[in-house]
Amino acid sequence: MISVLQRVREARVDVEETTVGAIGAGLLVLVCAERGDTEAEADKLLAKLLKLRIFADDAGKMNRSVQDVAGGLLLVSQFTLAADTTGGNRPSFTQAAAPDDGRRLFDYLVQQARALHPVVATGRFATEMQVHLVNDGPITIPLRIAPAAPLA
Repeated sequence: MISVLQRVREARVDVEETTVGAIGAGLLVLVCAERGDTEAEADKLLAKLLKLRIFADDAGKMNRSVQDVAGGLLLVSQFTLAADTTGGNRPSFTQAAAPDDGRRLFDYLVQQARALHPVVATGRFATEMQVHLVNDGPITIPLRIAPAAPLA
């Protein structure tokens, strides 16, 4: 799974001029399931998101996680993270999971996040969305959780 996370002071997702998901301070996470991804990759991604120490402690050092600061998670599906631009000027998205698989894995990620974290909001899968955010820092981090290699 590919993700780009941004530490935010606030973020929201609008669909047709209606807010469908919003958080205060926390993490905005753009998420893309790739071909071959399973629930195992979603679980690893969520564990990393919840424990990644990118929030300031009392000394101003990045030592706290989104859980430590009781921040929100705004999860937004974005298949374009799988773009391959090596073959010309038009991106290819063949590495993105098929829509049904992408939806299933995104829904699974959201369900698991809601079971483990008190503030979880989302965008709307396969919908034209407008994402609004105030990046805090700015802190923007790409994450890729690759499927485990098969045992030989």
